[in-house]
Amino acid sequence: MDKAQIDQVRQFNRTVTERVGVLHDHYLGRDRPIGEARLLWEIGEEGQDVRQLRERLALDSGYVSRLLRSLEADGLVTVEPQPRDRRVRAVRLTDAGRAERAVLDGRSDELAGSLLEPLNTAQRARLTAAMAEVERLLAAATVTLDVVDPDHPDAQHCLRSYFAEIQARFENGFDPARSLLPDAGELRPPRGLFLVARLHGEPVGCAGLKLPSGAPAEIKRMWVAPSSRGLGLGRRFLTELETRAARQGFEVLRLDTNKALTAAIGLYHSSGFQEVAAFNDEPYAHHWFEKRIGTPASG
Repeated sequence: MDKAQIDQVRQFNRTVTERVGVLHDHYLGRDRPIGEARLLWEIGEEGQDVRQLRERLALDSGYVSRLLRSLEADGLVTVEPQPRDRRVRAVRLTDAGRAERAVLDGRSDELAGSLLEPLNTAQRARLTAAMAEVERLLAAATVTLDVVDPDHPDAQHCLRSYFAEIQARFENGFDPARSLLPDAGELRPPRGLFLVARLHGEPVGCAGLKLPSGAPAEIKRMWVAPSSRGLGLGRRFLTELETRAARQGFEVLRLDTNKALTAAIGLYHSSGFQEVAAFNDEPYAHHWFEKRIGTPASG
């Protein structure tokens, strides 16, 4: 990794933490550090499942518990078991908590304004555009790819979303009963695997990989949530699946797709896949692709 890039990231982090007051125990002039203030903001008006809150902020469970105990002691939140499952705890703002959150909201606006006020119009536009780009790239760096069972709830959520989208986009709709859907066993080790992308603990994409004996590896059911498109997840899925297939000794990786998925077709072309003759009878496919990912062993 480039040392100059690492130095730039560290310098950026120092500048931002100093400028927005993260180093102070009394964040935004209130009697609490930024950790507690951020937790109040994320809990929101509707409350949050503590586990989801922890995953959203990527915080250690012990640290979140300490923050919640402090906020509870100040009368700003309540933490109670969920009626339907007492193992799951929910946190909600009290009236005092909502009032404190409103104060923090107003002071956050003031802080943002203080960052922009010294700049001219062009500089403000440059700064906010740069911030949007940094936020997008940081979100991309936050996404995790995890191997899960195809029957895992996150996998099923992604597949339902995928089927709903292609039902709307395909010229004649989509009927899973007509498609050559892989059964779950084909996407479980050792015959395959299923990846789920998660952003802040929430599933935002999926991709399956078939690893059949005596045939090329095959990508199936790759999908990225509309809210997470533009983060490079499609290309990241392809790279990860290619690496895993090559590691298992496969020399060719293939996939098929529908003509309506023009962005995906462009991605496959730019990722080194070549269009080939049809290698299956998938009724919803119009394009078939292959890519050589390994070097045959010399005789």
